[in-house]
Amino acid sequence: MLEQLEVILREALDALSSVNNPDSLRAWDSKFLGKKGLVTEMVRSVGQMPKEERAAFGKRANEVKVALTDAFAEREALVAARRLAQDLEEGEIDVTLPGRPTEAGGLHPSTQTLRQFYDIWGDMGFQVYRSREVEDDDTNFTLLNFPPHHPARDMQDTFYTTTPNVILRTHTSPGQIHAMRNLGNGGTQPIRVILPGMVYRFEQITARSEVQFHQVEGLAVGRNITMTDLKGTIAAFARRVYGENARVRFRASYFPFTEPSMEVDVECFLCGGKGCRVCKYSGWIEIAGSGMVHPTVLQNGGYDPAEWSGFAFGMGPERMTMNKHGINDIRYFWGNDLRFLEQF
Repeated sequence: MLEQLEVILREALDALSSVNNPDSLRAWDSKFLGKKGLVTEMVRSVGQMPKEERAAFGKRANEVKVALTDAFAEREALVAARRLAQDLEEGEIDVTLPGRPTEAGGLHPSTQTLRQFYDIWGDMGFQVYRSREVEDDDTNFTLLNFPPHHPARDMQDTFYTTTPNVILRTHTSPGQIHAMRNLGNGGTQPIRVILPGMVYRFEQITARSEVQFHQVEGLAVGRNITMTDLKGTIAAFARRVYGENARVRFRASYFPFTEPSMEVDVECFLCGGKGCRVCKYSGWIEIAGSGMVHPTVLQNGGYDPAEWSGFAFGMGPERMTMNKHGINDIRYFWGNDLRFLEQF
């Protein structure tokens, strides 16, 4: 039995010297040291030997087992070191190669349009004034010349809250009241502001309408401001957005908070006024609603309409972006689809 044990020891050491990968290591360990390994079986056979030989054999068997366990650990460390060196050699990095570019994020198309608006109106002397999105009914409607039960209220489906008379604003126009009261110094100072922000309408979501979207309100109040000032200002804005040769037209309209009121169209920049899908074959694209501030609204803002006058306008960045890029579905702006957003 001792001779057989020595044979197994030599066989195991010879086999271990040629092991060069983890799979072979596991196979060697299973063959010699595993639960059914040769050395393990030899140790279990001690009970079958004569009593006088058991002590010597058991001692030698344990020595063999320890020797093979130590040899296995050394070989395992050597195989791991060789494998690491091979991986480092094969995966050597050429530090002279250019690095992989990091994908940078970008501005949302609505944000890009808003920033363009800020630059243009800032050059014209308008400052950005932000007002709250949660409004009271009086500021959103009544102070803007929407009396209770006025039919014009039906033009803007409203999100009401559980608090009476507290709503989500349906337009940025209530910001006019805040701006006049906060910046007008009691109706004694002229103001020129734009009021950008999100507005909310309780409407069915379609390709042309959303429950939330941006608006940019504009307001100028001063002495002797006339319709001519409004038309010239809007025309200058259109030329900055659509080019120096952009043609603008004004159409009579109705808004409770302005009188007179008008819609503003710009000649279609895609077809040059000939008619296309973007302009619905009319040759013109609507870009804003505007008008002279109603005397009642001026008075509610703290100004004496006998001495002060003003104009106001409102435009939608998403709608203008859709027109500019031929986008046919406003839902793309809020869908968070990178395939759409990365185009801008």
